[in-house]
Amino acid sequence: MAQSEQVTGKSTPLTGLHKKLGARMVTFAGYEMPIQFEGVMAEHNWTRQHCGLFDVSHMGPSFLELKSGVGGGEAAHEEIAALIETLVPSDIAGLPPGKAQLTVLLNERGGILDDLIITRPADPAQTGRLYIVVNGAMKEQDWSIFEDKLAAECRLERADDRILIALQGPEAIEVVAERFPEARDLTFMQSIEIPFDDENIILSRCGYTGEDGFELLIPASTGIPLVEAFLADGRVRPIGLGARDSLRLEAGLCLYGHDLSPDISPIEAGLAWTIPERRRKAADFPGAERILSELSGGAKRKRVGIRPLGRAPAREGTEIHDTNGKKIGEVTSGGFGPTANGPVAMGYVDNAHARKGTPLQLIVRGKPIEAEVAPLPFVPHNYKR
Repeated sequence: MAQSEQVTGKSTPLTGLHKKLGARMVTFAGYEMPIQFEGVMAEHNWTRQHCGLFDVSHMGPSFLELKSGVGGGEAAHEEIAALIETLVPSDIAGLPPGKAQLTVLLNERGGILDDLIITRPADPAQTGRLYIVVNGAMKEQDWSIFEDKLAAECRLERADDRILIALQGPEAIEVVAERFPEARDLTFMQSIEIPFDDENIILSRCGYTGEDGFELLIPASTGIPLVEAFLADGRVRPIGLGARDSLRLEAGLCLYGHDLSPDISPIEAGLAWTIPERRRKAADFPGAERILSELSGGAKRKRVGIRPLGRAPAREGTEIHDTNGKKIGEVTSGGFGPTANGPVAMGYVDNAHARKGTPLQLIVRGKPIEAEVAPLPFVPHNYKR
């Protein structure tokens, strides 16, 4: 899409800045978003080597808190955790202060309605409150579920009018810590709220590229100068959605609506680790019967990494066949991996064909292309544990 073509969608607080920087804009999740600035390959490599800045303000940051009030100590956290645990299978009650958890929102059949990050605030005065970030394309659905199921005891505060940015890459820690020294004390999936221009920002050590990095939720009224200051740093460049996708694919991370859907269970998706022993024993989450059955007896299909053996990439929707020509699955994400130096993909295959090294055939433009099941991630994660 050329820059002059019409793009329709809602704006984030950074849309004007993207255009000023010459971004190629597209409509994504209902928002006008940058797909690239200087090119996907260059932006991908810059993030792996230095620090990329991503606008993720289209996502669904929000706060869920008890109507009875916050600051009630451990009992308040246990109360709100018990409520959100009726919708997700993870151990939210067991989260220490300042810790975040990736989890999934489930339907009654055990299918995934969305993947989301739930954080327990570090401040004791905020016990009984959770910081929740859902996917941009699914936020209206998710927030409706929260309000429908939990409205009697909780109130939901949307925060998608704020700036949400991600700074990702090996130099992100130095870039962020120069302005916010507290960043050095955080490890992966830890979060803290800190003062900023008479307001507060939420600083979380997380991201979706496989690299070390941070996400910052910043008030829109004061955040643009901070974003501009980050971009003025020679170690930082703006990165679009194109490189965000290739980075997360190399990291083996799921994209909702592609690798995850209402028909796919956490076990099929390789997300069994989001369901700890306490929740398995209690069997008190939506779709528990199916999920526990798949845990004990195995799922019929499984998400796997796929390596085409040539140079042609396999795109979403590509049929996966066994060596006898029988269809056994479908690619859900695929493309060229700049760091992996070749085509990479993920998809679902029958469980019998999910073992590492299993030969596959990908049907590309009607012709079989040789491939094999590969371990995930394609590029090792560099999180600060």
